[in-house]
Amino acid sequence: MKQSIMGDNKPTLFSPYKMGNLNLCHRVVLAPMTRCRAVNSIPNEALVEYYRQRTTAGGFLITEGTMISPTAAGFPHVPGIFTREQIEGWKKVVDAVHKQGGLIFCQLWHVGRASHQVYQPDGDAPISSTNKPISNKWKILMPDATYGRYPEPRPLATHEIPQVVEDYRLAAINAIQAGFDGIEIHGAHGYLLDQFMKDGINDRTDEYGGSLDNRCKFLLQVVRAVAAAIGADRVGVRISPAIDHLDAMDYDPRSLGLAVIERLNKLQFELGSKLSYLHVTQPRYTAYGQTEAGSHGSEEEIAQLMRSWRGAYVGTFICSGGYTRELGLEAVAQGDADLVAYGRLFISNPDLVLRLKLNAPLNRYVRATFYTHHPVVGYTDYPSLHKVNSRL
Repeated sequence: MKQSIMGDNKPTLFSPYKMGNLNLCHRVVLAPMTRCRAVNSIPNEALVEYYRQRTTAGGFLITEGTMISPTAAGFPHVPGIFTREQIEGWKKVVDAVHKQGGLIFCQLWHVGRASHQVYQPDGDAPISSTNKPISNKWKILMPDATYGRYPEPRPLATHEIPQVVEDYRLAAINAIQAGFDGIEIHGAHGYLLDQFMKDGINDRTDEYGGSLDNRCKFLLQVVRAVAAAIGADRVGVRISPAIDHLDAMDYDPRSLGLAVIERLNKLQFELGSKLSYLHVTQPRYTAYGQTEAGSHGSEEEIAQLMRSWRGAYVGTFICSGGYTRELGLEAVAQGDADLVAYGRLFISNPDLVLRLKLNAPLNRYVRATFYTHHPVVGYTDYPSLHKVNSRL
């Protein structure tokens, strides 16, 4: 079911949109992106400036992945939302966004096996659905800026899973205390919840493994617990059924996506309230996300896959993953998405909304500074269009 649009004209990226109780002035979304600037996992003034720069009146932002617990980290200097100091740090970010008329959700994140003992309390093994490590095709960024191998994870015991669900619930409550307008549950990109959903990873024989219903169970328990705690209309969910990032393969991604959507639709009906949105990453994310060029299957096949999920979901549908201005305009105009989230283009263009609207030139991003820790360089020093023009 698609949101109704006022008037007969097709919507554009710059048309207003009502997402539950939130009124958006346009449909360009800041996608969640790890940036490694939260020193000691506490949001600081650098984050305040970064999100402030990318805020527009009536614009929607989703934060970088934010740790729900001490075991959730897989990168250096990523923020958390499980201590009082972290909550207070996020309050400053949220206040800056709200002051400029923006809306912001906190992405709740647990990386699962995509971690290393160096990031774990007491040097323990990372947790997952399995004891299979991520292959040597992938490398983990270490605290000293070198890259290492992913270690063998420890499969969560069945009786341990309710505690992780509780960690998500408490993190959501903390996010609302920090002033966030809602939260996004990160169930994508090969992280913990995805490690349970994908049959290329999940080799469990308990109630969380085997059938599609069992593999979706953990995610649905998290969504239900968080929705009960803060309200369904404050909860977004991100999935990536067709992406093999960090070896997150599924042999039937279409069916997996439809199974998740069927269960989310049913949950919405039971709760008598829609979730805020479903956020699905386009399969080209892996091809383009790691390099500057590449391909990942037929464009038409990918489009049909995304449309099958879009058509099945009852509610707001956000797409992301390598979208250009043209692809974003097309996705909204054709009804393939309600909102389009942009990542790397937003890194180097803090005023991306204005640039897209004017079809103005874009700053080139510098990949080498994506995950460095400098509070300014490669983070808040990309010029706005106004500053560029003032130099001419």
